[in-house]
Amino acid sequence: MPFLALYTFGVLKSPLSDPGPLTREFYERGEAVYRKIGRHPGYLARAEAAGGDRGRLFDADWGAWGEFAVPTWYDKGRTVETTALATTLSLWTDLRSAFDAVYTGLHREALNRRYDWFERTGHPSHVFWWVSDGVTPTWQDGVSRLEHLHDHGSAPHAFTFHHAFAPDGTPRTGSKD
Repeated sequence: MPFLALYTFGVLKSPLSDPGPLTREFYERGEAVYRKIGRHPGYLARAEAAGGDRGRLFDADWGAWGEFAVPTWYDKGRTVETTALATTLSLWTDLRSAFDAVYTGLHREALNRRYDWFERTGHPSHVFWWVSDGVTPTWQDGVSRLEHLHDHGSAPHAFTFHHAFAPDGTPRTGSKD
């Protein structure tokens, strides 16, 4: 049975190390959102760094999720003091479960505030693709598929909620099928 991989990426207006109220609020909301999504039906797993240090992404040990990577267009810092990004890599049983987790509850509330925290880059903020049972997607997989989505639009290789594909490559009729 295939599973759905989801990679999200956003460029923050300020570095993760910024002690200001907006960054602090982003972290507090993010931690609550992660706890809630981790219990959502259809959620399987997400990439978590060993140690989980705030802002320590590029040199962290991500285990089976592979070496940390970012899209080529990310041009901000890569140190704990200068990193200004938020990204996730997760596995889901199906598109409906992921849709419901993203567009309801705490995550929906956070989405409504996204432009308080994130820059508008003109690049997609998420990408999906199907993986075989037993396959762990890597950060590089997510980056390459997000860049493919940006360059070529939705396709079975890399797609969005609103232009989704079934595991066999056929287009989905709705974002929640």
